[in-house]
Amino acid sequence: MINALGLQHALIQAPMAGVQGVELAAAVTAAGGLGSLPAAMLSTDRLDSALTEFRAKVDGPVNVNFFCHQSPATDERFAPAWITQLQPYFDEFAIDASAIGAGVERRPFSVEACEVLERHNPAVVSFHFGLPSSELVDRVHAMGSVIAATATTVDEALWLEAHGADWIIAQGVEAGGHRGHFLSHDMTQQLELAPLLEGIVAAVNLPVIAAGGIANAADVKRLLAAGASAVQVGTAFLLCDEATTSAVHRQALSGESDKVTAITNVFSGRPARGIVNRAIRELGPISSAAPAFPQAATAITALRQQAEARGSGDFSPLWCGAKSSGCEAISAAALMAKLMD
Repeated sequence: MINALGLQHALIQAPMAGVQGVELAAAVTAAGGLGSLPAAMLSTDRLDSALTEFRAKVDGPVNVNFFCHQSPATDERFAPAWITQLQPYFDEFAIDASAIGAGVERRPFSVEACEVLERHNPAVVSFHFGLPSSELVDRVHAMGSVIAATATTVDEALWLEAHGADWIIAQGVEAGGHRGHFLSHDMTQQLELAPLLEGIVAAVNLPVIAAGGIANAADVKRLLAAGASAVQVGTAFLLCDEATTSAVHRQALSGESDKVTAITNVFSGRPARGIVNRAIRELGPISSAAPAFPQAATAITALRQQAEARGSGDFSPLWCGAKSSGCEAISAAALMAKLMD
């Protein structure tokens, strides 16, 4: 798979919405890896301009990442049970819940997004939460793109292989950000990366990419030796010069020791791993009142904005994997050199 894309390094930068843009993706590709663009929060116009900007910065492959969730049938963003839980914090910050706006939409992959991709022909298109319809899978293949998709269990990997994926991203439970599960919401089925990678490599006839808890060169060597065709690294890039990670998020990541993380649904309505803060401690980590993904994000984002304006990350989704010690305030190229040493 490395030779097919002309990569120098078997390393993919994980797509991370909210903490990166084109600059990080381009820097990783320029340094010989595969840079990734998170597209689930981009309009079609912004997606088109991002891909144009990427190509202007670097002549190399890019991975464009999309979600494949089902949008909720009803609007539960301001469900009474959720607002009741948040009301004490609204009072604390003098927020009028009735005045909160709609916020940024998280869109599943669509025909319109596919049409944008067909104008740019990215080397890789990746999906989280399953795959889109067979018609869209066929269209992505027809443009010559490789399809990569996340599996958190062996069953998911087998399903993805049967439905058109070309690469499987084995996401261990250590990974930061949203869990990519889609066949079952039972978190007890999800494994740490080492046994998950072993199981998926044995079960499928596709290249497998290891993701989750990769912080240093020793981790990379161990996973490649265990059968991974490449590694996907996210958390380690969060302090890089090219990342757009917020000041409060950077502060929470600072220091050499690994941070205390937990899987929580309070920021989006779907389980995701982040650094434990006030919101996770007091509302979760898993809240039955949180609306379904992505609707939980709307109301709590108002708290995030007020807290961050005061220099606090108490209500921010501080996405982070179980191993954060690899984070350094250096360039993406310098980090890649250390990881692939």
